[in-house]
Formats: sequence, C-alpha cells, structure tokens
Amino acid sequence: MRVFNFSAGPAVLPLEVLQQAQNELLDWNGGGMSVMEVSHRSKAFLGVAREAEADLRAVLNIPDRYKVLFLQGGATGQFAAIPMNLAAADSTADYINTGAWSGKALAEARHYCRVNVAADAAGSGYTDVPPQAQWRLTSGAAYLHYTSNETIGGVEFPFVPETPAPLVADMSSTLLSRPIEVERYGLIYAGAQKNIGPAGLCLLIVREDLIGHARPGTPAVWDFKAMADEGSMLNTPPTFAWYCAGLVFKWLRRLGGLPAMAERNRAKAELLYRTIDESRFYRNPVTPACRSWMNVPFTLANPALDAAFLAEARAAGLMNLEGHRSVGGMRASLYNAMPLEGVTALTEFMRHFERRQV
Repeated sequence: MRVFNFSAGPAVLPLEVLQQAQNELLDWNGGGMSVMEVSHRSKAFLGVAREAEADLRAVLNIPDRYKVLFLQGGATGQFAAIPMNLAAADSTADYINTGAWSGKALAEARHYCRVNVAADAAGSGYTDVPPQAQWRLTSGAAYLHYTSNETIGGVEFPFVPETPAPLVADMSSTLLSRPIEVERYGLIYAGAQKNIGPAGLCLLIVREDLIGHARPGTPAVWDFKAMADEGSMLNTPPTFAWYCAGLVFKWLRRLGGLPAMAERNRAKAELLYRTIDESRFYRNPVTPACRSWMNVPFTLANPALDAAFLAEARAAGLMNLEGHRSVGGMRASLYNAMPLEGVTALTEFMRHFERRQV
C-alpha cells in the first residue's frame, strides 16, 4: 500500500514516474537490459541525456547562453565547487545566512576565498529573511550566494535579490516548484532528491561567461568547463538518476509545466498553513511572508505529545513527519509529487488529533 511520504529528502516521486521506471526496469527501450546496465557513452543513453536536458530547458525556459550540467556530489559538493570556479583566492564573495544550509555553504566557501556575511537572520532565530535594504554587500564581490529555501527551518525567500555581482542560488528544495526567471541568475544549483528525481544527481544551470575561470588545482570533476566540455560525462554519471530525472521533466510537461505546478503547490501550502493558523494547538514559527511552500515545520502545544502524534500519523499512512533532529517538532515537506489528497489527509488527521487533546 502506498503511503503519503512527507520526507524532506530523499522525497516522494511521482507515481507515474515510478511505474514507468518499474515497467522498464528489466527491459529498457527493447534492448533486453536495464537502463542501469547501459553504457553512458552508448547512442541510446546519450539520447536519454539530450532529451532530459531539452525537456528541462523547455520547462524552465533556459536561455541558450546557459549550460546545464548533471553532476554528482549533491549541493554540498557545490558549496566548494562554486568558490573554486567563481572566486579567486584573494576575492570576496557575499553570502546571506538564513539558516542551516546557507550556513554550511558559507562555512565551506571560507576554505577558498574571503566570505562576507552580508546579512544574517540570527536575530530572528532564523525565522525570516532580512530585508535587502539592511544588507552589507561588497563592492566588486565575486558573487552573491543565497539559499532560496531552508529545508530545515522552513524559511523561503519572498524575493529575488538584486546585485551587480553574479547571483548564485541554492534551489535544492524549490527548483521546478514554480516558474523562475533564469536570466536573473549567474548560477543555480539543486540536489535532485526533492523535486527532480532520486538522490545522486545535482543540477547546475550556469551562465557561459562564468565558465572557464576555475582556479589552478581545481579537481576536474569540480571544474565547470571540464564537465561542460564533456557533456557532464567526464566520469561515469549516475545514469539511473539521470534517466529518472528525465521522466520527471516529461511528467511536469504533461501536467502543464511550472505555472500549473505553482498552482498545485500554493494550494497545498495554503491548506496546511491555514490548518495551523486556525488552531491553538499547532504553531509554525516562521514569519508569514517568509513561509516555505515546500517545507512546513510545526510544533505541538505540548511537546510530550510528539511521540503519540507521530505514531498515530504513521498508523494513518502519514509518514516521515519528524522535524529535523536539530530543531525537533514536526515537518511536512510538500514537494511537487505530494498530491493535494496527501495534504488533505494530514490536515484532517491534525484536526482530529487536536480535538482529542484539548
């Protein structure tokens, strides 16, 4: 029996995609073998790679002057790769710190360049995004980095930063959840395990003029030019994850693309936040203007009931609602593949649980 999986990642995948992968698992494309067994340099798999990139470009309306790379190492690998490719050792990069993942990114960047924390949401307990008018940007910065959505804290940027420097965004938990203007960015990166596909793949969308400047000593697998020149196949890529991502891109196109996905995601988030806000039993700590569509943390009025809430939720087929170990409480992740029916089931369970406690 399929359950409603609210995991923050690896996360729920579209059922249609899973079924297609299942149907093709032993005999892909009539070749008598799995796609996992096909050489990444074969004509057949090169077709998969080209088609996946073409579909992604169509979904996101990616301009020709941007390269799309399908990499390994996750977003965490890019925490190092980005300064190695975009910043000289004696240059300064600006970072906006809104929580756990932006904090990890800037800490890693400090190994490779000077880091200016242009804004830090510590004063709010990382429950909001500091207004850009309060930021202290560096003149001539190599780039400005921000995390569009903090998966752990449930804080989402309600605006796109303005900067003369190249804008770099970690969109691991928001990419493909709604339309974006790619041209406003120098570089976008995202781990796949939220809205793209299985874990093991990291997408990079990078403007061509930012490629080819890796500092001496940069490992080839982290050198954007080396990877772009080889079609993301300098080494053996995660072929099954790449294939699955391609199926997800086609699924998105069948559903009407990102405008349709944005409507779905907005409706799911509004339903859950409304349930929390109308209750005296549940609470979300994030400033309303900065609430995430993708990751909704919440607490119970009595933390002693957390274990009972989670146990009963699991029994009702509502899985992986535990908050991150660093913050506790609950967290519901509402990625693209989570249907409205899942959020409806969760909110009905929450109201029923509350009625029995108050």
